Amino acid sequence: MRIAELRNAYLEFFASHGHRRVASSALVPSNDPTLLFTNAGMVPFKDALLGHEDLGYRRATSAQRCVRAGGKHNDLENVGYTARHLTFFEMLGNFSFGDYFKEETVSWAWQFVTEVMELPVDRICVTHHPSDDETRELWIRKMGVPEDRVIPHEDNFWAMGDTGPCGPCTELFFDHGPEVAGGPPGSADEDGDRYLEFWNLVFPQFDRSPDGELAPLPSPGVDTGMGLERMAAILQHKHSVFETDLFEKLIFAAADRARIPRPEALNNASLRVIADHIRSSAFLIADGVMPGNEDRSYVLRRIIRRGLRHGHRLGIQGEFFHSLVAPLVDEMGEAHPAIAERQDTIEKALETEERRFNETLHQGMELLNRSIASLDGTEIPGEVAFRLYDTYGFPVDLTADVARERELTVDMAGFETEMEAQRQRARAAAKFDASLAQRVRSATSVDFLGYDSAAADAAVVELFRMQGESVEEVQELADGEEGVVLLDRTPFYAESGGQVGDTGSLTAGAVEFAVRDTLVSASQHLHQGRVTGGVLAVGDRVSAAIDADRRGTVALNHSGTHLLHAALRRVLGDHVTQKGSLVAPDRLRFDFSHGQPVTEAELEEIEAIVNVEVQRNAPVATEQMGFEDALAAGAMALFGEKYGDEVRVLRMGDGFSVELCGGTHVQRTGDIALLKIVSETGIASGVRRIAAVTGLAARDYVRENETTLAEISRIVKGARGEVAKRVAQLADENKELAKQLEAMRGKLAASAGADLAAQAERVGEVQVLAAQVAGDAKSLPKTLDSLRAKLDPCVIVLAAVEGGRISLIAGVSKGLTGQVKAVEAIGHVGSQVGAKGGGRPDMARAGGGDDVAALPGALSSLAGWVSTQLGD
Repeated sequence: MRIAELRNAYLEFFASHGHRRVASSALVPSNDPTLLFTNAGMVPFKDALLGHEDLGYRRATSAQRCVRAGGKHNDLENVGYTARHLTFFEMLGNFSFGDYFKEETVSWAWQFVTEVMELPVDRICVTHHPSDDETRELWIRKMGVPEDRVIPHEDNFWAMGDTGPCGPCTELFFDHGPEVAGGPPGSADEDGDRYLEFWNLVFPQFDRSPDGELAPLPSPGVDTGMGLERMAAILQHKHSVFETDLFEKLIFAAADRARIPRPEALNNASLRVIADHIRSSAFLIADGVMPGNEDRSYVLRRIIRRGLRHGHRLGIQGEFFHSLVAPLVDEMGEAHPAIAERQDTIEKALETEERRFNETLHQGMELLNRSIASLDGTEIPGEVAFRLYDTYGFPVDLTADVARERELTVDMAGFETEMEAQRQRARAAAKFDASLAQRVRSATSVDFLGYDSAAADAAVVELFRMQGESVEEVQELADGEEGVVLLDRTPFYAESGGQVGDTGSLTAGAVEFAVRDTLVSASQHLHQGRVTGGVLAVGDRVSAAIDADRRGTVALNHSGTHLLHAALRRVLGDHVTQKGSLVAPDRLRFDFSHGQPVTEAELEEIEAIVNVEVQRNAPVATEQMGFEDALAAGAMALFGEKYGDEVRVLRMGDGFSVELCGGTHVQRTGDIALLKIVSETGIASGVRRIAAVTGLAARDYVRENETTLAEISRIVKGARGEVAKRVAQLADENKELAKQLEAMRGKLAASAGADLAAQAERVGEVQVLAAQVAGDAKSLPKTLDSLRAKLDPCVIVLAAVEGGRISLIAGVSKGLTGQVKAVEAIGHVGSQVGAKGGGRPDMARAGGGDDVAALPGALSSLAGWVSTQLGD
């Protein structure tokens, strides 16, 4: 059975048993900021399994695309070297949200694998947690699995974290036979490939408290995950997932580029790595992740560069990785249309990254080879691995790959020490700590009134006290306390879709809760702020009122964002898709996919198109409809966003912009008054960012520019219409004066050099000069060059003092650098005056010194230091 047939058979089987067939969500989780990637089929259903979200159905089945290449779940280094590990895979799953439980789950699993897939029952064994007698009895008594193939295993217990939902699980294994190395689960040889785990049935049935107590959940659930590729290998009688029909074509495509005969290709570890990594790279880019240096972007860069490194290892010439996207689309585009729709974007992003990596690969390999050649033992130092990563963009797993090929190891502890030092320097950039919305959870729901009302009466249903990072559920908040208020109904919009949350107040008599932000958590709105004037308690009635003026300016910017998106697609092309946005009271920011900077002419056209639509004063209308109906009506959905069955469609003008959006907007486009683009920049490979302002902020921006233009006009003594011409003339004059100044510096340096050369001392055959020059720090390099031409062989250190700060420069003749190094010479002098720096063996610089009184002595000590270095 081919992979496409297997995927469909699974989904159809569970659909026939009352499960809602749900499309795969994006690889970037929409409901869990603590995860880098969607790494299991349950991630999109996490809130439903926890009882925090009502999806409108209680059974679901999906074929979820997953990536395990970063964070807690990371299979990257195993890919290519085992028969089953992948960075990208599809997980088939069936889920129950408080509906059926163990008996149905076990029964359907057994029916699917033995009757639908027709696996031989004597080749299947199962594991269960030793405490889960119920599941053990189901396998033995109801399914008829022999007792010796129902194996208790302590690892069969699932938990979402140290506290919260957890429960036993049971796993299905397929025995490939004695000709494959490995033993059954629980044995000493369980890590071999003979017994392949292909389906995990998880039963979240307990709530674990901080003290470790397990209390029964009121609505236990079911979460299962079957590896599509692993099951395909079993059905196709293969011992490796890389021998299945999908991987076979990808491996052959790469093998042709490497000139490797196809019969040999399937067992080639490097070709397996390339085939896996093109899948994960393409799907991550399709889901909006672009190669970069932080978080998800860096993991993607690691995957791409590891694939490229294996291509170079095979001797593939030229840029090749992006050419594998086409065969991937042929194989998977029908099941996952996103990669077909974004094929051009994926190819361009990979080609750009490959070109960039090729520029640094040679340098990095040279450094690594030199380090390996100088090793005393068999371990590459962690400092070397980190320098390769930090300087050359070499992911540590590339270094580990090279080490493995040469039977070496990498000092990972040393590497992690260097990495942690870097993390400490950039701790503020960390993005994956649990947010307030993750820490405050509620089973209650809220009635949102904010589309039609700016104020409403409401009841307090839950309260949470905030003390630093601590969040505690309480019955009341005292005067002056920080907290989070949950209401039964609210006009406050919670931050979502790029739009910031509302601010305002909740009042109950003399008590006021000043809302400084509103966040969303599952089906609740979290009003965050401080109590004043008394005590606020659960059950209190409050008057909830938003800051209507602030909401109005936010609406201008949000509606302007939709017009901007539509104009970008008209001018730049349909490949433009939203990659992020910020809709604030004072500005808007819009990130979009585009492979090159937007020209000034294009920006002018985009801005003009938006403002023509604004001047039309067209109506802005919203409508609730089914998700599929909305797409059929032409509404644009943001790829990677999580949508329910019912969606809100926003229409602006006569079809100018039709998008799915839950935000707040203007009544007519004319309310925006004016949209003015402020800047356009690149923020990642293939991703651009436009910042803009609307309404009064746009008017103020224009006024400020007018004022600035008038001031420039006054300074350059020209009319406004002549300002550009006058500034250009002044710039030309400035360039000419700079050339003349540089020429004068050269003459002064030559003159100073002639005078200073006479001060040189001889140390053996070497001329040593240490002197303070009269010029500034900028004159030091030219003076040094003049002196080196006169004194050879030589060691020279020059100093300049400006505003009490010392700058140093050192130069050493290249023939002497084996004995005397400039970086060491400048360290000798600099350490005495407080100057720090570095450089090459033949030239170095230092600055920041402030001990001017010690400078003469430091300079005079150079000759003695050089004598010691030369051994004279």
